[in-house]
Amino acid sequence: MTTRFSFRGNVALAAVVLLSMSGCSVYMSIGKSVGGYLHPVSGHDFVHIDNDQWNSNNALVYFYRPHSEWASQEIESPSVYIDDTHYFNFRNDSFTWLEVSPGPRHIQMRRPLLGLEGLNSFSLSMIADAKLNTEPGRIYYLRYSEVEPPESNHPELAEDHPLRSGDLQLVTREYAMQSDEIVSTRFLNSDLLAPNHAAASIVEKNEDDDYERRLGLIEEEREAEIERLKAAGRYEEPSWLWPFGGGPTVELESDRKRQELEREYAAIERERERKEAAEAGDGWWFF
Repeated sequence: MTTRFSFRGNVALAAVVLLSMSGCSVYMSIGKSVGGYLHPVSGHDFVHIDNDQWNSNNALVYFYRPHSEWASQEIESPSVYIDDTHYFNFRNDSFTWLEVSPGPRHIQMRRPLLGLEGLNSFSLSMIADAKLNTEPGRIYYLRYSEVEPPESNHPELAEDHPLRSGDLQLVTREYAMQSDEIVSTRFLNSDLLAPNHAAASIVEKNEDDDYERRLGLIEEEREAEIERLKAAGRYEEPSWLWPFGGGPTVELESDRKRQELEREYAAIERERERKEAAEAGDGWWFF
């Protein structure tokens, strides 16, 4: 029995490797998806992190999952993704947090089967798929429960917002703290049986992802803009004698947007370098 399970696991891993090499987006949490039944959460009791642990120019998101008998019997726990990056698997009676860059953060939860969750746009089980527009200095509370929904909806969300219904919902601080719902949870610590990358700042990753996303949108806009100029006779095709010539006869709005985006990202990189230099200068120098 053990040998057969190992063989199947090796086949699954080999399939994942082949799909990854072929350019497919494979969603998986192999080695991270152990559930509360096999590995109960053992971290410290809930407490808000200190204000000096995160930058108020960013946003802070708490995730918590109240205890339920159903969740405590779970063999595999669902995965949480932010902007298409896996950060943790959500076990019973737990909480964690992430510091994020302000803006629309795409939050998804997938339920795995032997650690495998989906391929490209296909998901074995998509629990939640929503965008949360985060603002600087604000703290958000995301509650996950497959048994009992919150008694009230978040007042700032539209009626049709996906975080207003379903198993993962945005709740107010007052609701999270009432009846000690979040306070009774324990910290989702990272260990060998269930490693995770939460309880950290992911601001730089968000900024990089936002840059790549916006750059891709501008490239699509540029192609559409060129097609419009061609139709309007404001685009010169290159000559067969000089294939490097030709182009639009007017300045492209998409090019202007790209230059502005690159200036913004360059400023972000300079600020990162400044912070690194400042941190490096905090140490002792021996002469």
